[in-house]
Amino acid sequence: MSLCTDLPPACLAESARARILDAAFGEMRLHGYQAASIARILASTGLTKGALYHYFPSKKALGLAVVDERVTAALAVSVLDGLQVAADEPDALGRLLAVLERSACWEDADLALGCPLNNLMQEMSPVDEDFRRHLVAVMELWRQRLEALLRVAQARGQVAPALDCAGTALFILAAWEGAISVAKSLRSTHVFAHAIEQLKAYVRHLAVAGV
Repeated sequence: MSLCTDLPPACLAESARARILDAAFGEMRLHGYQAASIARILASTGLTKGALYHYFPSKKALGLAVVDERVTAALAVSVLDGLQVAADEPDALGRLLAVLERSACWEDADLALGCPLNNLMQEMSPVDEDFRRHLVAVMELWRQRLEALLRVAQARGQVAPALDCAGTALFILAAWEGAISVAKSLRSTHVFAHAIEQLKAYVRHLAVAGV
């Protein structure tokens, strides 16, 4: 029995669109947006150029959809979901430390590719305002999750009442992404793990003594 032919037309369309997005995400991870090849994307999906342009009227539309749907989803799995805490979370800082700990376990292949969000920010933000806005929206979501987590920690007495949660969240995000960029350039998982350990030490120092 063919899973493809048993699907209703709407599901077949969604499947084709998803395959294009997955292939484009992989292509952009390897080559960036500007060097991404529509021919290679189509070859990996087995779809026609007409099918691609049915869902995405231009390469730019496809690239923006990759940012909105695939880059955001990848970040949600690796970071964002773990940073989302309830207002009654008893150990918000512990949750942040746990996400940082997991992020330190990148393998060489992952590190060689770098952060898809950061890669596209470096490549496209200076040259295309639409890309910049879409990428900033993803990064802002990350910063907001960090700020919300810190505010929960503040409300629970884990960090000082005077802590600038917005500024601290921005600093943590910058340090986190910076660690990935430096480790990618040096091609060193050791450098990345060491940088994350320093970031974890900073987060621990935010805790109010005795908490």
